[in-house]
Amino acid sequence: MSRVELESFLKSFLLFFGSLGLLIATLFYINFSKEIQTLDEKLLSQMRVCSFDLKCTNFQIDFVEQKDKELYTLFKDESGLSSYYPIPSSTSYIMSLHLSKENYNKEVSKLKTDGLINFSIVLTVILFLSMLFSLYSLYPLRNALVLTQEFIKDILHDFNTPLSSLRLNSSMLKREVGENDKILRIEQSVENILALQNHLHSYLHNHKLQIETFNLTSIFEEQISSLKRSYPNINFHTADLHVDIKTNKEAFTRIIINLLTNAAKYNKVNGNIDILFNKKTNNLEIIDTGKGIKNPKKIFDRFYKEQERGIGIGLHIVKKLCEELGISIKLNSVINKGTTFTLNLSKLTLK
Repeated sequence: MSRVELESFLKSFLLFFGSLGLLIATLFYINFSKEIQTLDEKLLSQMRVCSFDLKCTNFQIDFVEQKDKELYTLFKDESGLSSYYPIPSSTSYIMSLHLSKENYNKEVSKLKTDGLINFSIVLTVILFLSMLFSLYSLYPLRNALVLTQEFIKDILHDFNTPLSSLRLNSSMLKREVGENDKILRIEQSVENILALQNHLHSYLHNHKLQIETFNLTSIFEEQISSLKRSYPNINFHTADLHVDIKTNKEAFTRIIINLLTNAAKYNKVNGNIDILFNKKTNNLEIIDTGKGIKNPKKIFDRFYKEQERGIGIGLHIVKKLCEELGISIKLNSVINKGTTFTLNLSKLTLK
């Protein structure tokens, strides 16, 4: 189950289970209040019968002065329940029947216990029904996601033929007319499409199941060597990267490629990019001296961009890949001074 499917399942389950659970709890509370009222009426009826035959052991019988006491009515106080009845041939005294608070609470406790048992049974049934309902409602979403992913995969596969033709023809054209700005722009556009294709591949793959151990130094040396050819005026500096991590290499490499490419692309002429790893905090920092980011809170949003170049999906994919791999990513940026991306690798296996 993917993260989107899991989120959809949990939201559907909580909504269905929470709403029905609240409704059932309200109904049981109302029913319990009615049962208390029924219990009181039952006790009052028993007191009336007892006032005639005096054959009752659960009530305390006494005789008190009338003093305007209301007859045939149930009274509740801290001592328990009481009711008063007339005595034939007596106008000064009345009969008092009393049920102690302890005995009354026992009767109420029985009602509570029965109610809680019934409530637990109903709630358990609702729990299973909520799970079944959530799984059932998940199927249309799952089918739509599968169809969308298959469609995107087919398109990405079909990209290969025209891209190969573009690269081949631009190379042949360069040999015929020599290098010029138009050909360079065509080549750069082709590279941008290839980068987008790689981003989408990384976006679609399930990286949690593909785990391997590799060294940070090897990842950065390879990517820095490649970027230096495209950005010869950028100075790369690395420090203390000799550490092994265990995670999905493809996804992690895609994160590093995107962050390094952005750091070089939006850097100043003869700018610097520093890559540092702190073994105490397990923080990997990529520091550039570029333009900076105006709205750091929006930079990971899909299709958000602050420059004309690109389509604004690269850092969104970086954020998604970091979430899949258990990497915490933060940034600190100052306009015209630079940006620092910090990746916390504490959840990865480090050696």
